[in-house]
Amino acid sequence: MTTQEQSASKTPCRRIVLTGFMGSGKSTVGPLVAARLGWRFVDADDVIEAEAGKPIAKIFEQHGEPHFREIERATIERLAADDALVLALGGGAIETEATRTLLTHSEGTLLAHLEVQLATTLARCGGTEGTRPVLADQANLAKRYQRRLPLYRTAHISIPVDNLTPDEVADAIVRAARTE
Repeated sequence: MTTQEQSASKTPCRRIVLTGFMGSGKSTVGPLVAARLGWRFVDADDVIEAEAGKPIAKIFEQHGEPHFREIERATIERLAADDALVLALGGGAIETEATRTLLTHSEGTLLAHLEVQLATTLARCGGTEGTRPVLADQANLAKRYQRRLPLYRTAHISIPVDNLTPDEVADAIVRAARTE
């Protein structure tokens, strides 16, 4: 496809989906992006907890990660159909191939990866192991991070966020959305 064909076939950005490892700032940056665009912000994890009537850590404990990932996939699919939406995903949502495919191929969707180093995650999230099942599993944390990184990088854009303020990250996402 030529550059001219690509520009002719592009549709305006109608929703922005934020992905990245825990501690990357999705839940902090999301509301800032939504405010700048006059859109609605939704955190997929908040929706899952509200609909399940229990914290995600409890879903993991009672039903296991595969069950949680299926609930997560269905929730994201439903939410990602809305326009004028900034949606923050849980850190592991990108591991589900159906979710990844939906978000990378949905017309009008900008999938933005907030890339954070593992050391930054540990500094930002230390002490939250009780509410973050993946963080509590320290033995597998680095492996999980390494496994997810190439999946995150399938996003339309990746923004290294370690040394940026939330406002700087939000500005970069809005700029990308306006040029998509």
